This record gives sequence, structure tokens and C-alpha cells, in this order.
Amino acid sequence: MRAFHISVSDDVLSTAVTNVTPIATDPSDVLVRVEFSGVNYKDAMVVDPRLRVRRSPQLVGGVDAAGEIVESSDPALPVGAQVAVHGGDLGVARDGGFAEYVYAPSRYVSRLPEALSARAAMIVGTAGLSAMRSVLALEDHGLSNGEVLVTGATGGVGSMAVALLAARGYRVAASTGSSGAIGWLEGLGASRVIGREEIADKPDRVLASERWAGAVDCVGGDTLAQILRSLRYGAAVAASGLVAGADLVTTVYPFITRAVALLGVDVVEMDAPARARTWQAVADLTSRLDFDSLVDREVPLEGVAEALEVIRRGATRGRILVRPTPGG
Repeated sequence: MRAFHISVSDDVLSTAVTNVTPIATDPSDVLVRVEFSGVNYKDAMVVDPRLRVRRSPQLVGGVDAAGEIVESSDPALPVGAQVAVHGGDLGVARDGGFAEYVYAPSRYVSRLPEALSARAAMIVGTAGLSAMRSVLALEDHGLSNGEVLVTGATGGVGSMAVALLAARGYRVAASTGSSGAIGWLEGLGASRVIGREEIADKPDRVLASERWAGAVDCVGGDTLAQILRSLRYGAAVAASGLVAGADLVTTVYPFITRAVALLGVDVVEMDAPARARTWQAVADLTSRLDFDSLVDREVPLEGVAEALEVIRRGATRGRILVRPTPGG
């Protein structure tokens, strides 16, 4: 099969579209014919030789995929079922979704609701699942009426969070450093678009004005610190990104004087019930979401390398889809 292959030799990383043989490595592995995959920020981290995200000297990239099961011993995942594949070591320590076929353990294979096609599932992808999990986490915490902030709003997670929150009836303030994206973000449902410097005021004070009923943060670093000091009393921020850095320099004041909460969001190891709930929550919004408006571009396997560089630079507006089989 054709695949986007990553290899390291003598500390030099190289990528190529080549023919490889899919191999099952787990007794529960399910074989999926990939109709679409998506390019995620984590995929760009996998091919960055400075980082330690990749844990194999050679593998097929791609942390998610969607398509049809062609081989399975799991009665809950029968041959012919439409599924999404994501999580675990996929595309990090074992072959991933930038290929015509992918093997994955059944615990990382989710049967798609009927309302979601494989293409729609990959428009959502790992980024969209992170966004939906963030929204659900905020709602479980008690998200109230008011403005909800989304940072990194032109990225995969951010743009999906804007669209999902708006579709669920919330007023969304989209934060971005890209002034040219205002119209696009408003089209996704943002009530207004703000700059990064507008997240919090009173820089000389420990706490800023209470502004946000909740927040979805895809950036981390100082941005997350500014969100914490500007949340309303009892509000929460759901954090899933670290584009601006992994360090968090803050104080305990937001937590002990405003009772705010920092909710960590992970979709890599979430269990089957959580996966099913998240996919269903997305499917319930299909009549209110314009999926195509969330697509930056669609590329063949030969376009993955360039797409990874675009993602690394943060120069996208939404999702980049990969179609591994030309005309498939």
C-alpha cells in the first residue's frame, strides 16, 4: 500500500511517499481502509527532529484516520462499519493514518454515528474531538450564560471550538493573532474577534476584570495564565494546547478567590464511553454545522510534507484533509 513514511538514519529525519506492508501488532488489531485522514499539530511535532514526540525510528505518520473496516475479530466493530481511528501510539510509535490502510487496536477504533461520514469525521478529527471534549468539560463544570473565549481560533482545535460553541448557542469571542481571519471566524459563528492582547486587562494587578463565562485554550503559556486571571467567579478553562509553551506562570489567587477551574483535556487515552459520547455530540450538530467551511485544503499523500510545514507555522484556517487514495 502507499503511505507517507517517516524514517531516521544517522540522526537525519526524512520523509517519503512509498509502498509499505500493513502489519498487525496487537491481538485486537482492526484493519481499516482509510478514506480520509487529517493533519494535526501533533503530526508536525512527530516530524520535528528537535522534539521527542516520535518514539520509533521509522513509521507511517498520521495520528488519526477514518474509513471502512475490512478485517476485524471484534463483534462490536464488524467488517463494513464506518469508523474513526485515533489515540494511543497511532502515528507516534506505530504506523498511522497517512496510508491506504491502517491497523489499530480496537480500543482506539470508534464506530461513527450514522450522521457522520468518514470525510466529516476527519474534518472533525483529533482537533475537533479535543474541541468537543473541551465544550463538554465546560458544560459538565456548569458553563453559564455569557461570553466564552476561544484562543488560537484559526487553528484546528480553535476553529472547531468556535463552530461547536456557536452551534450550541453560546456567544463566542475568538482570539487570534491573524487580523485577516476576522470574516472567516465570524462566518464560523464568532460573536466577535479579539487580539491576543485583549484577553485580560490590569497587567499590574494579580487579577484582571472578570470577563469570561468559560474558555477553550489551545495555546497554553502566558495566554493560559491571562485567561485564569480574567475568568468570572466559578468559571473554568478547558486546556488542550501548548503552542505558546508548556510553562504556566501564575498565582493561586484565581483559584482561591474566584473559585476558577483549570480542566485538562485529552483525547488520546479517553475510554470508549467518552469517545462515543464525544462523537455523538458532534453528530447531533450536523444540521447546524457547515463542515466544508472548516476545511483549509485537501491534499494527496504527496502533499502531506508541505501540509505539516504549514501546520507547524500556524498558517492554516481550519483542517487539512488527506485523501490517501487518489480519486477514492
